[in-house]
Amino acid sequence: MPETISSHNSGSPVGSPGDEDSTARAVRSMFESVAPRYDFLNHLLSLRRDLAWRRATARALRDVLARPGSLAVDVCCGTGDLALAFARYSAGQVVGADFCHPMLASAREKAGTAARAISFLEADALRLPFADNSVDLVAVAFGFRNLTNYARGLEEMRRVLKPGGTVAILEFSRVNTPILGPLFRFYFRRLLPKIGTLISGVAGPYQYLPNSVTRFPDQEQLAVMMREAGFGKVDYRNFFAGAAALHRGEK
Repeated sequence: MPETISSHNSGSPVGSPGDEDSTARAVRSMFESVAPRYDFLNHLLSLRRDLAWRRATARALRDVLARPGSLAVDVCCGTGDLALAFARYSAGQVVGADFCHPMLASAREKAGTAARAISFLEADALRLPFADNSVDLVAVAFGFRNLTNYARGLEEMRRVLKPGGTVAILEFSRVNTPILGPLFRFYFRRLLPKIGTLISGVAGPYQYLPNSVTRFPDQEQLAVMMREAGFGKVDYRNFFAGAAALHRGEK
């Protein structure tokens, strides 16, 4: 496996190539357009595996979350499912951050009905409003591949983490088993976009999903990127034979 990542994997494929502001606007607009049906479609298209993977992520990080006074930040939090999973184990504070206002509105509504103490704020993952060395855990679930610049995203996560703090990235990855791999790719690339577009009534976002996953670094490549960004003790765990993977590292 090569130890460097090609430049075409530097960030999300939407927007104008090389224009990070254009990419950010395109990503925000895309998620604003699907926000009303986002949760329903996520759970339907994944057969609710997305919720199970977030819960498994929270369990894997419970030792960090259970520290009294800990601060855990869920970046690109969307409608807040990972932050809600974190709150079950937290002995400190959980914060969800996202730059898409309609998604945050849904997250706040869900957190209110769950009666769990979670704060949500509108913020760009590349410019987090936290001081250097102030966060115990920074995590992202299915949002990292949407960043305009992956290297800068890792740099920003590392900046806000305390020494010894943990980074966790749950993201779609590669299924390479002989039978399941082709079947999953057929569903993910051919059927999922059609179902998502039909139910959401919005053309584009659910074609973007397989396109962005296809060009995103695989398990080993993402681990290399994290090490190059200065993280230690980097490892990963596959879910559903690699349909998703949880990467962890330490500052």
